Amino acid sequence: MVWLFSLPRKRKQLPKSTTDGIKRGLATSKAIVSYCDWGGTSRGIRAFMESHLLTFKEKDPQLEVVTELIRGQHPHLKGFYKNKNQRVICVKNMDPEDILLHATRLRNSLGRKVVKLKTRHVTKHPSVQGTWTTDTILRQ
Repeated sequence: MVWLFSLPRKRKQLPKSTTDGIKRGLATSKAIVSYCDWGGTSRGIRAFMESHLLTFKEKDPQLEVVTELIRGQHPHLKGFYKNKNQRVICVKNMDPEDILLHATRLRNSLGRKVVKLKTRHVTKHPSVQGTWTTDTILRQ
């Protein structure tokens, strides 16, 4: 007896949760705003702390935001993630709006390290014949 059809496989259902990133430990847990109270490169971050920092804290209450005074150093934002990674962004001579953009990117990022891809085509099972290019048609 020959079967002409295959039985459908059951697919695993992934849990649908809004806190999916937090369960895997990928959310930002702490952010440090470092600045200098005297230097000219910290002018933008001082204006950011006066105008945007309180609303930034209120939008994400589970994020711990700490300000740190470091004299004689350029200002930077440092994010600590629950997967033990950290990311530092230098914000010297930036406007408060640009610093707010970098702070939200730091909050929304996953905390993974940036990996440079060796090729544009990434697969677990590469083709034996080679990858397809636009020159493939011309060679035939």
